[in-house]
Amino acid sequence: MCQRGRHKRRDRTPKPGIGRTKQPKRQSADRARLERSARAARAHLTRCTLCPRACGVDRTRGERGFCGAGLAPRVASFALHCGEEPPISGERGSGNVFLSGCNLACRFCQNYPISRLGVGRDLTAGQLAEGILDLARRGAHNVNFVTPTPWLPQILEALAIARRSGCELPVVWNCGGYEALPALRLLEGVVDIYLPDMKYADARRAWALSRVARYPAANRAAVAEMVRQVGPLRVGRDGLARRGVLVRHLVLPGGLGDTRAVLAALRRIDPRVPLSLMYQYFPAYRAVGHRVLGRRLWREEAIAARRA
Repeated sequence: MCQRGRHKRRDRTPKPGIGRTKQPKRQSADRARLERSARAARAHLTRCTLCPRACGVDRTRGERGFCGAGLAPRVASFALHCGEEPPISGERGSGNVFLSGCNLACRFCQNYPISRLGVGRDLTAGQLAEGILDLARRGAHNVNFVTPTPWLPQILEALAIARRSGCELPVVWNCGGYEALPALRLLEGVVDIYLPDMKYADARRAWALSRVARYPAANRAAVAEMVRQVGPLRVGRDGLARRGVLVRHLVLPGGLGDTRAVLAALRRIDPRVPLSLMYQYFPAYRAVGHRVLGRRLWREEAIAARRA
């Protein structure tokens, strides 16, 4: 049922009621709010401030900031994905939309061809909407935007088109956690499930490993805003996530002290928010050959992180 990578599209005709779940039907007022948010988000493209880097580039004139994102949304693949957390993947898979570009530059990124090298294809908003509708037709439990931050305006525009065609899939915002509060507020009432990273609590470590300034403060504020909007993750009787925040943290070699600090920061935000503690680190991209990051996680490190 679940397949990784690209898929072959079949029927391109939108069908009414696509992707309906047991959630209440989206009302016309919700769609109107989505369309208002989409229009407001477009203003960010002329002086991009969609993330805390606030590069200020005019993407409508072809300028590109740190993330490399242009005007047309670049998508690497649409895929039913069973590799997410069980409440997200369910039995049929999460409808992942893998977007190119990233506002972080993690030297250990395991998806670097997409995030840093820009692998993908430029689409129109209509084509992006069609990809969402196709995932719904294939039985996805939700539409899961992976590394969506640079593409917020285009995603909202595509979602508005998909909603008009009857798509009611819950929306998952699967991000690195380096988010700007004004941009996040445009997502209120649109995103059902936030799936952010909390990567670091140490600002120097964040700079050394991801070339990002003030990550801890921006990250904590972003996660707190997400919790304000949708609360901790809520799961239905069928085991599927309905609404809320689920935080991810990847345990890094030699980073146990920072992991403990991240967990303490999350507890201060809201101790009810569930945590996906990930141990699957392997050296990739610029971590290969690094004196610390060039190895896998030791078993003792994983055990200590779990105890923490």
